[in-house]
Amino acid sequence: MNIAKLMQQAQKMQAGLAAAQEELAQRTVESSVANGKVVVVATCSGDVQSIRIDPTVVDPADVDFLQDLILKGVQEAIAQGREIAAAEMKKHTGGLPIPGF
Repeated sequence: MNIAKLMQQAQKMQAGLAAAQEELAQRTVESSVANGKVVVVATCSGDVQSIRIDPTVVDPADVDFLQDLILKGVQEAIAQGREIAAAEMKKHTGGLPIPGF
């Protein structure tokens, strides 16, 4: 086993992972709930960038409903981002489980 070659491969993989993480931090996903009444945009790294709420779902007498819609939209956007991130990381690690990725 050639240690120098192994180290070179590890460095190449590390560079690929860093580039993928950077790209994922810029890539966005959009989650729409209640037939588009609440739309959440988040990055694949898990940062929520925007939330759009249709005024027709704003009912002061039923704030719980709106809160549930927003929460569901955020959860779905983050889940979509995580799925994309996991698939991208798998491409760079060859399926090896690397902690933190």
